[in-house]
Amino acid sequence: MNFEQLYSANPHFPNRYISPEKLFSYLQTNLSDFILEIGRSYLGKPIYKMTIGTGSIHVLAWSQMHGNESNATHAMLDLLTTLDQAPELKENIFGKITLDFIFMLNPDGSEKWTRMNAAEIDLNRDFHNEASAEIKFLKNTVASKKYHYALNLHEQRTIFTTDGIHPATLSFLAPSENVERTVTENRKKCMAVIAEVYRHLKEMIPNQIGRYSDEFYPTSTGDNFIKAGMPTILFEGGHFVEDYTRTGTRKYYTVALYYALKAISDLNSATTGWEAYLEIPENRETHYDIIYRNVKLNTEHDCILDIAVQYREIFEEGKEDISFVPFVMEAGDVKMKKGWLEIDCTGKKFICPTKYPKLDAEVNFTFED
Repeated sequence: MNFEQLYSANPHFPNRYISPEKLFSYLQTNLSDFILEIGRSYLGKPIYKMTIGTGSIHVLAWSQMHGNESNATHAMLDLLTTLDQAPELKENIFGKITLDFIFMLNPDGSEKWTRMNAAEIDLNRDFHNEASAEIKFLKNTVASKKYHYALNLHEQRTIFTTDGIHPATLSFLAPSENVERTVTENRKKCMAVIAEVYRHLKEMIPNQIGRYSDEFYPTSTGDNFIKAGMPTILFEGGHFVEDYTRTGTRKYYTVALYYALKAISDLNSATTGWEAYLEIPENRETHYDIIYRNVKLNTEHDCILDIAVQYREIFEEGKEDISFVPFVMEAGDVKMKKGWLEIDCTGKKFICPTKYPKLDAEVNFTFED
């Protein structure tokens, strides 16, 4: 059965931004029999773990380790909504696996829409220091039982493509256990699951599935978990053309999560088909959100250049969703990069309070014919 056709978004969470309080209320109202508070954030917000399934294969997953990466939280909520309408599929998976899902590991960062937690710590670089309470709760959960797989769920920036043309809407990684990037049995277990996900998704969104760099990061969560013996799969939700709210990404993130859990339930730690993982193209850093081409500046000498712009996602209290604020990233020769939107400014007048666009500053210029 094609899960893409069954997909149904959870109607309670229509926006990319998810308020922690709204999530907590939803979990308490709809999933109270399945959730357990595993700790409190730096600012005292609850962190919930949901347990679903009765199977002997134990899987751990967590969302919003980085607060400004909500797609995985959406994907889990959407997966439950969809499976409620397909009880046979639900029973088929959750009769084989038991899933522990930690919702919104970083609720303080999620509320402010920031990568870091409220103490300005990147949880994904705090594995050894344990300066954050949140990373301790995750590690305590890992230590509480023998997990056969873990899903480390993230999002990536719009800069990545699979081939220099198509966006890396979803990227996956079987993390390295060492600097040499040795292909170990645990990595093969992860690769086999990813290969099965890729087999399904490449038909749905051709050329939009990538493979993340397997450089070893000594302080990151996934690398250390797999190094310690727990097969850990990285998900990265990315750009979908003309869809900065990532509703398309959200859909296929959910589909990918379903096929990952199905592959885990079917493979049961086998490595069958792992080699197909190597067919997935590696992410390439090729794009900006906007490139203004052939901009003639208001200088005494002729100065024609390109201006590259990237959106920053900002949440303002009182709003229902995030805003996209354009910032200048490069000014000069940007011919080696592409823009998801490219604007030819030949013959247009550059209107700006300064002669040159200021780098790393909000766009303050316009153009006139």
